[in-house]
Amino acid sequence: MTDLSTRYLGLKLKSPLVASASPLCESVDNLRRMEDAGIAAVVLPSLFEEQLTHASEALDWDLSRGSECFAESLNYFPDLRTYNLGPDGYLELIHRAKQNLSIPVIASLNGVSDGGWVRYAGLMQEAGADAIELNLYSLVTDPTVTSSQVEQDYCELVSHVKASVTIPVAVKLSQFFTAIPHLARCLDEAGADALVLFNRFYQPEFDLETLDVVPSLTLSSSQELLLRLHWIAILHGRLHANLALTGGVHSAEDVLKAIMAGANVAMMTSALLKHGIEHSQLVLARMRRWMEEHEYASISQMRGSMSYRSVPRPDVYERLNYMRVLNSYALR
Repeated sequence: MTDLSTRYLGLKLKSPLVASASPLCESVDNLRRMEDAGIAAVVLPSLFEEQLTHASEALDWDLSRGSECFAESLNYFPDLRTYNLGPDGYLELIHRAKQNLSIPVIASLNGVSDGGWVRYAGLMQEAGADAIELNLYSLVTDPTVTSSQVEQDYCELVSHVKASVTIPVAVKLSQFFTAIPHLARCLDEAGADALVLFNRFYQPEFDLETLDVVPSLTLSSSQELLLRLHWIAILHGRLHANLALTGGVHSAEDVLKAIMAGANVAMMTSALLKHGIEHSQLVLARMRRWMEEHEYASISQMRGSMSYRSVPRPDVYERLNYMRVLNSYALR
């Protein structure tokens, strides 16, 4: 019998397929359907510190900076009081999910101040979360802030959150860093139990008729998997932290590639939104079939088999691959 089990954040999972944050995860009924469909763990939608309103004086100060110069600046933020049920509703969702599910429930937090991160991480733990995912989405627009300062702030934040809770902590990152391996090592040393690669940024659109900035959300495709595979393969075997791949996971083949690159789990959202929660059953069935056909007995047997651990000079290998890709296109 093919063994699909894996370990992530110190948790034993029945498969490497995890449902990442989406509106589907706001309903306990949907979460139950996910468990029945073979999903091994769920990540709840992010709780934004902006929803906490007066959770910390640091946030209040941060949001008011420059308001005396730009009177409308405080109106840039949407009303998030009902998003994700609000702070109290979010903690209740964690509690109810834990009562109704046997699979791990991972809470997600997107903060802006040390006080906000630490306080609500503790409350999420008290509500019963099995782990916390820190969604580090911070767009730096100040030209005086250096990249090293941003990275140092991230690592200090992770250290502070880890010191405040006893449950595992994952860190969800974007790909917009100059030296991802260095940042990964820093976060690893700060105590991160897992790194989630990569956050998908939803860029706003311009409406030329109304001259407004409007939301624009496009679901992922399997093409986005390539960047994630690239960095998972580079980081595999270099960290104590686990690795999770998110973004572009739609098929059994996508999950298998993630595992071979070195991921502990592959996280799925857009495919579940497009095809329904039961799509995960088809993905898992096709994974088992492929593994049996290729004589893989377990997920652990294949993990990292296509990572960079076996490459003595990854930098040279990267340049050779770059040249091969450029040379692969033939002009007609």
